Amino acid sequence: MFTGILKAKATVVELTDATGLRTFVLEFEKGNLEELKTGASISVDGVCLTAAKIEGERVYFDAMEETLVQTTIGELEVGSEVNVERSFKVGDEIGGHIVSGHVTGKAKIIDVDVPENNHVISYEIEKKFMKYVLPKGFIALNGASLTIVDTDQSAGTFNVHLIPETLDITTFGQKVVGDNMNFEIDSRTQAIVDTVERMVQEGQIEGK
Repeated sequence: MFTGILKAKATVVELTDATGLRTFVLEFEKGNLEELKTGASISVDGVCLTAAKIEGERVYFDAMEETLVQTTIGELEVGSEVNVERSFKVGDEIGGHIVSGHVTGKAKIIDVDVPENNHVISYEIEKKFMKYVLPKGFIALNGASLTIVDTDQSAGTFNVHLIPETLDITTFGQKVVGDNMNFEIDSRTQAIVDTVERMVQEGQIEGK
């Protein structure tokens, strides 16, 4: 499990593709791998992956076909930068929201607006997921816990506003129109929406 509060980036330095499998190596900045052991979970652009091997500041990961299809891991190239987060420990401060690293799908960037002192990115996702995307609600994008600002349910779009600190320590500032990012809907929001829908269907509460 993760908090969605990102503190570091890593760079893809090696990448090998085989049938239904991608093995890649990330190089971390010094100090970010303290006490990391083989088998530990790390969020890579919001995808929970297992550290298969550790050599100094480099960590090896394997991604299976389903991960390559459903997330942006299949789009990585040597030199790509990714957002990374170590799994949280009991007692750690949770400043964002609980993020599982089980990606819901890919969100396509449809607009990047940079007015003075602001950075606004708009996304399009499959409309079936929009019932979980609510103004002032949470969503995880490439592993970052963010607050949803505006939504258009009929168009399947929403946007987020990014502060300078987020742009400095993540890859969001590198993203352009047409890029895909991994998104994970908030599990609590999903549970509430699904429960209310079920109760309406069963006649336990009246729907409009």
